[in-house]
Amino acid sequence: MSEGLFVLLVLAALVLIIIAKTAVVVPQQSAYVVERLGKYAATLDAGFHILLPFIDRIRYRHSLKEAAIDIPEQVCITRDNVQVSVDGILYLKVLNPQRASYGISDFHFALIQLGQTTLRSEIGKIELDRTFEERTNINIQVVNELDKASEAWGVKVLRYEIKNITPPKGVLDAMEKQMRAEREKRAVILTSEGERDAAINQAEGEKQQVIKASEAKKQQQINEAEGAASAILAIAQATAEGLRKVAETIQVPGGQEAVQLRVAEQYITKFGELAKTTNTLILPATVSDVGSMIALAMSAIRQTGPLATIKKP
Repeated sequence: MSEGLFVLLVLAALVLIIIAKTAVVVPQQSAYVVERLGKYAATLDAGFHILLPFIDRIRYRHSLKEAAIDIPEQVCITRDNVQVSVDGILYLKVLNPQRASYGISDFHFALIQLGQTTLRSEIGKIELDRTFEERTNINIQVVNELDKASEAWGVKVLRYEIKNITPPKGVLDAMEKQMRAEREKRAVILTSEGERDAAINQAEGEKQQVIKASEAKKQQQINEAEGAASAILAIAQATAEGLRKVAETIQVPGGQEAVQLRVAEQYITKFGELAKTTNTLILPATVSDVGSMIALAMSAIRQTGPLATIKKP
């Protein structure tokens, strides 16, 4: 019984070993490269697979997920001979497990070394001041160069990102001073531009004010002239109307006597005012003959006005 049990146990162990060698479960997003007697046989995708025991062997296991590889920090020399320390991170994905297994011994190590050399080459093409603003272009160039080389390895380089660009301390101090001076320069320029714009706006406002004042004065003068003209016209019309009324009144019976009375009154009034304002008087030849003066005035009225057409009664 002991020998039979031992044989049974040996057979059970052998069956387990055979099952372990023949039954393979490949996880999702993974690929196994199988060799048969030392030669490539197949690439196993995700799922359950049966191998030939002691003949088929899983040689390589690859993850088909996107992987990130850290690119160690290295010293690069810019075009203007300044040393900067640069590090980055590389993103890649295995597309062809067979090529990734037999195209190169270690594609991770190869991509790291190639990424460093390509980065040094790209940094050496630009000046220090442009390294920070050209990071995107540098990343694109590194990806293009790595992708060309990794195509034969069955690996796709997706992107490369620079993490840090660290110049020497002395260069950092100089850059800080330069940025401070540039900020002060921009502040002075903005201040001067603001003062200039303010002066221009003030001058423009004064100009508009003078123009508006002159236009207002011009309009005032036009209005005053129009008002004066209207007043003169009204006075002339009133005077003409008055003269017409006087002429019509003279023509009616008793009109001439009324005019004589009015002339006499004005004569006496003006003669009295003249006597008050001056010591020199101009008297007619016969001062007592006021009637002759009135007759003289009436004669002038008849000769110059509508009274000339009126006959004495």
